[in-house]
Amino acid sequence: MAKSWATFGVDLHVEPTGPGVRRGLTEALREAVRSGRLAPGTRLPSSRSLAADLGIARNTVAEAYADLVAEGWLTARQGSGTSVARRPVQAPSTTSAPGRPTHARPAYDLVPGTPDLSSFPRAAWLKASRRALTLAPHEALDYGDPRGRVELRTALAGYLARARGVRTDPEHILICSGFVHGLMLLGQVLRGRGLNSLAVESYGLDVHWRLLERAGLRTVPLGFDELGTRTEELATGPRGGGAPGGVRAVLMTPAHQFPMGVPLHPDRRAQVVDWARRGGGLILEDDYDGEFRYDRQQVGALQGLDPDHVVHLGTASKSLAPGLRLGWLVLPPSLAPEVIAAKGGVDWSCGVLDQLTLAEFITSGAYDRHIRASRLRYRRRRDALVARLAEQAPAVRATGIAAGLHVVLRLPSGTEQETLRAAAWQGLAVHGLDRYRHPESPAERIDALVVGYGTPPDHGWSGALDALCAALPFDGTFSRTSHSAFGSTFNATFNGTFHNEGGDGPFHGIESPHE
Repeated sequence: MAKSWATFGVDLHVEPTGPGVRRGLTEALREAVRSGRLAPGTRLPSSRSLAADLGIARNTVAEAYADLVAEGWLTARQGSGTSVARRPVQAPSTTSAPGRPTHARPAYDLVPGTPDLSSFPRAAWLKASRRALTLAPHEALDYGDPRGRVELRTALAGYLARARGVRTDPEHILICSGFVHGLMLLGQVLRGRGLNSLAVESYGLDVHWRLLERAGLRTVPLGFDELGTRTEELATGPRGGGAPGGVRAVLMTPAHQFPMGVPLHPDRRAQVVDWARRGGGLILEDDYDGEFRYDRQQVGALQGLDPDHVVHLGTASKSLAPGLRLGWLVLPPSLAPEVIAAKGGVDWSCGVLDQLTLAEFITSGAYDRHIRASRLRYRRRRDALVARLAEQAPAVRATGIAAGLHVVLRLPSGTEQETLRAAAWQGLAVHGLDRYRHPESPAERIDALVVGYGTPPDHGWSGALDALCAALPFDGTFSRTSHSAFGSTFNATFNGTFHNEGGDGPFHGIESPHE
C-alpha cells in the first residue's frame, strides 16, 4: 500500500504555476525564498516527500532543487538535506517618515513598571513546569473553567491568605491575563450595573483611566497629600465641594501608591472601607507590588478588612515577569457571577500550562524563595541609590523608598523638564512625575522623577546609577561640569526631537509597562 502524503516529511505550501511542472515549481520556490516567506536556514522537505505531496515525479523536484542550488537560493549537503541559503540581510532603511524624528535607543532604562527580567528563576520555573505537566490530568488540557485552573486558584487562596492577609476561597478567585484584562472585566460589569463614573487617585497610569473611560466610566480623581489619597472626598467631594455624582466605586493602590510610594494611612484605610459599607460601594484594590517592602512587614491587603466590598487585583508581573500574562481577581461573592460571565463560557485568555506551573511554583515554596531573594537584591539597589544621591545630588530628595521597585526623586521647583532633557542626553530613559498626574487632579503639581530601580539587570545597574546622578541638579542648579556642555550640544543634536507628547525627551516612546 502506498504511504499517505501526511505520514512523513515536513509540510511545505507551494503552488507551481506557469508552463511546465519543473519550471513552475522552480519559480514558486524561488519566489517563496525571495519574498522572505521561506527564511534563511529553513529546511525543505526531501524530494521524495515533496513529490508525494504535490503528486509529481521525484526527479522533477530533484531537478528544481538542483537549479535553485546552482543559483544560490538553496544549499544541499550530504546527510543534511536541502535548506534555504543563508544570505546577507539588507538592513532596513533608517530614513524616517516625513515629519517624524528618529529616536535613539537609550543606553539605560529606569522606566518603572518592570522587574529585573534577567533574574527570572528559569531553572526553578522549568522544574516546576516539568512536575506540573507530569502530574496534570488529561482533562486539564481541555477547554477550561472560566475562573482558571483549580490548582492555581487553590494555591493562590493559601498564599494570599498567608502573605497578604486576604480572606477568600478558590471559588471566588478568577485568573486573568494581567491587570488590564481584569480591569476590563470589572469596567464592563460596573457599567452594566449602571455606574457612569469611578473615583481614581490623583496619580496613576493613564492606560487604566482610558480603559475605564472606553467602558463608559468617567474617572474622577481624588485629592492627595502626605497621608495618601484623600478618601474623605468619596463622601464630601473634592475640598468639600459635594460628592461626585454616581461614584460608587474607587480604584486604589493602598499598600504602596503608584507612583508616589505612600501607603494609605490607617485612618483612611478604615475610612474608605466604611464608605463602601455604608453606601454599598466597591473598592478595586490594585496590589501591584505588595510583596516588596524593605523596612518592616508588608502592609496587609485592604481586602482583609471587608471581603464583601473589596476586589483584590494581583499579578505575577512584578514578582516574576509580565510576559507570563498571569493575574488574578479576588471577588466579593455578590460580584463573582457577573465577572465570571463577563469573561466568557471558557477560559480563552490564560494558558493552562503556565497556570499549572505557577501553582506548582507556589506550593513547592519556590515562589517564596524567589520573592525573598528579589527583595534582598532590590533593597541593595535602593540603598545604593539613596547613598549616591546623598553624595552627588543633595538637592534631590528620595521619597516612597520603603517599598516597591521604584522611587520618587523630588526635584527643585521648576526643574523637572530640564532634568528629563539632561537624562536623555546621558542616554537614560526615565519618566517625570507629571506624566502620571490625572488631567483633572486637584493635587498640587510637584517636580519629580519616577525612577524604576528594579528595571535594569544587575550588570547595568552601576552604569544606570552613574547616568542618573549625572543628570540630576547638584545644588538646585545644573552647574556641574557634567552639564557644562549640555545646553548647546543637546539642542544641536536633538533639535526637533524633544518637543513631543509628554515632553520626556528623545526617549518619549518608551512607555511604562502596563499589565
